[in-house]
Amino acid sequence: MSAQSAKQKIIQAVERLPDDATLEDAIERLCFLSKVEEGLRQSNAGETVPHQDAIRQLLG
Repeated sequence: MSAQSAKQKIIQAVERLPDDATLEDAIERLCFLSKVEEGLRQSNAGETVPHQDAIRQLLG
């Protein structure tokens, strides 16, 4: 699997939006994809927390 450049990923994401998508829709999609990529990077780097710790953080 070849690595895509950021520009290629952005173009692909925008091309997949419906024709009536707004600028806000595009920005929301790009922000979502950025967060997913960052989460995958963190996971691959071992920067995770155990499930029970995550539950405690969410529930306070």
